[in-house]
Amino acid sequence: MTADQIVTTSAASTPGRTGLPAVNSWDEFSRLHEIVVGDATHIRLPEQDDPSAWLTCFPKLTRTELSRLQVGEVPAQIVEETNEDLAEFCASLRALGVTVHRPAPVDHSVEFGTPQWRSAGFKSYCPRDLTLVVGSTIIETASPTRARYFELFGLRPLFHDYLLRGATWLAAPRPQLADELYLFDPDGLPDLGETEPVFDAANVLRLGRDLFYQVSRSGNELGLRWLESTVRLLGDVRVHPLRGIYGYTHIDSTISFLRPGLVLLNPGRVRPDAVPEPLRGWDVLWCPEPRRTASPQPTLSEHWISMNLLMVDEEHAVVDADQPELIAALERHGITVLPHRLRHSRLLGGGFHCVTLDTVRSGGPENYLD
Repeated sequence: MTADQIVTTSAASTPGRTGLPAVNSWDEFSRLHEIVVGDATHIRLPEQDDPSAWLTCFPKLTRTELSRLQVGEVPAQIVEETNEDLAEFCASLRALGVTVHRPAPVDHSVEFGTPQWRSAGFKSYCPRDLTLVVGSTIIETASPTRARYFELFGLRPLFHDYLLRGATWLAAPRPQLADELYLFDPDGLPDLGETEPVFDAANVLRLGRDLFYQVSRSGNELGLRWLESTVRLLGDVRVHPLRGIYGYTHIDSTISFLRPGLVLLNPGRVRPDAVPEPLRGWDVLWCPEPRRTASPQPTLSEHWISMNLLMVDEEHAVVDADQPELIAALERHGITVLPHRLRHSRLLGGGFHCVTLDTVRSGGPENYLD
């Protein structure tokens, strides 16, 4: 466990210094008290002859385009600059009184496998991707990406501590990730099948007692079914499927909850007449067209990663400093922006929401929709 992480205690249900439970995170916008921030150390791009990597890393590229990619270890300069940006981000959060944890280092170059396939690791950069927090429950999800099979081991010491202090810790069924799970669409591009439940936690947004699950290439219908069956154990929690919104990977560059009644939507993916039904009474801030930056090779995220922001509370947001149009739009809606840089967010596949996992917020299982 790193110096940033809390000291383990054996006292069950021990509240944190806020008086809240050890883990308490029901939404994306209430007052933030405790968070995990990722680390770019040892990040690498998986070999693209693995169908799971093609599916979740570069699903819009053809086989020919994949063959031109530089895979493996990410250049040291990119890692160093990203870790500098993350360190500045952590310092700002701590200055706001937020407790910040960092994942333990994981060597993602180590090869591993099952009787059906072999792979090596990916990244510890996006703790949001594989862990879903619903109230006081930590849920490890079953990613369809083979290279992420052991990624959460870097957070196990922290989750162990949360368990001892009263949190519930669950895990989705360990997936087999056999070749049969990976299909092809009519254009010959990779698609996700239904042979077993798989989904990334970043396919889900939380809104009090309501969860929004995006069915896509990183979360299938069986994953939705498993999540619905599991959260029934947590009380009166509803899951809203989102189909036909964005068919590729995660949801948090398409929809961002800013505060009760106000949502940021991606106009490139959501039409005004296709706003998800539960949100049709809400005020919508349509994300301005992001400023684009050149990249020497295809990136893990599209330019819409600019709207991947982190709400510190209902009035403050951490936003990409290179997106002045979005910053101005948020300020017009009464949100104070804390601009930060994350220079390689597109290349590495994660903005400020992706690279964090909020474990303690002040909000509860509110009903924001009825």
